[in-house]
Amino acid sequence: MRKDRLYFYTFLSVALIYMIIASLAFRLLVKESTHRLLETHLEFNKKEAKSFAILVGQQLAYGISQDSIIDNIQQSLKGTDLKMGFLSMYDWSGKIVAHPDIKYVGQFASTNNAYVSSVTDDLSPENFYELLTADMENINVVSPEDSGDRSKVIFLYPIQNSDWIVAGHANISNIGLQIADFKRQFFVVFIVMGLLVILSSVFVLRLLGSTYEKRLELKNEKLEDEVINLSKLNRAVGNYQQKVIEKEDTVEGNTEDNNNTKKRILTYIRNELVPVPIEEIAYIYTESTITYLICTDGRRSTTNLSLDELFSQLDESYFFRANRQFIIAISSIEKIVKYGNNQLKILVTPNSETGIIISKNKAAEFKRWLDL
Repeated sequence: MRKDRLYFYTFLSVALIYMIIASLAFRLLVKESTHRLLETHLEFNKKEAKSFAILVGQQLAYGISQDSIIDNIQQSLKGTDLKMGFLSMYDWSGKIVAHPDIKYVGQFASTNNAYVSSVTDDLSPENFYELLTADMENINVVSPEDSGDRSKVIFLYPIQNSDWIVAGHANISNIGLQIADFKRQFFVVFIVMGLLVILSSVFVLRLLGSTYEKRLELKNEKLEDEVINLSKLNRAVGNYQQKVIEKEDTVEGNTEDNNNTKKRILTYIRNELVPVPIEEIAYIYTESTITYLICTDGRRSTTNLSLDELFSQLDESYFFRANRQFIIAISSIEKIVKYGNNQLKILVTPNSETGIIISKNKAAEFKRWLDL
């Protein structure tokens, strides 16, 4: 249940992050694509209007009458595709001299008319986008049914030797449809990409999670085995300590001495020579070439014997050589814990300031000592 909840929260997190990033990227791409489209319209419209104005100016320079030129222009503009943009011609009074749709010829240009609006001298794609956005909002609010006939003058160029002006128009409705198509295409792409990213992220997460869970299960099984082994070791220590106590009770009063072991060890406390009974020794260790004996009551004394010499004189059923630095008595062992890589750490009473570590190679011998 917790895994499903984790995957669900991960799904929501990835979806939320993607939505934030995608919304920013969506706006940026739409704006950049729109600016590129409007820039193309502007450049094409400017070149076309300039070329048209130069051509008409040359005809006037050759002495062709204005009426003939107007008739020729009207014939050439007639049937022009109005979907994206077109040209028209005005005089300085604002009267339409030539237009692809002849019904507008003779009318006066006005910002109130649906087919024309004001224009700046140097229209940039950014300004064009602002004008387009405002005009599209006006179309949607005021008269959406007439949006197909709306156009905006985006460039003006005077004709030499006359009072005429060539105007370049942009069809607002169709450009708006193109922009809307950009948005729709980008939206579909981002939705599909979002589904792929989110689903693939969740799938990869589940795959990595299952792999990690398997490793974790194996690690837990290994830890359980180690805990069981440590429990066995600590239980064996308790059993062995009980055997030692029983053995001491059994041999109590027996006057026969074992020549291989000592009953007590002579030690020094300051300048005083003090014998320490074997059964009172908790552990023995060396530090800076000095051998210390620690009694069960915490008393510490020193001896001139080395660990090797002492261990050879001790009963190996009661004492164990843990490492080069320590000899421990079975009665002093409080607990056995895992340490490092397959090593054991012995906790003793009284506590030792230096850790008593049994190496990996020595651990098997220690288990045999405990009859495991």
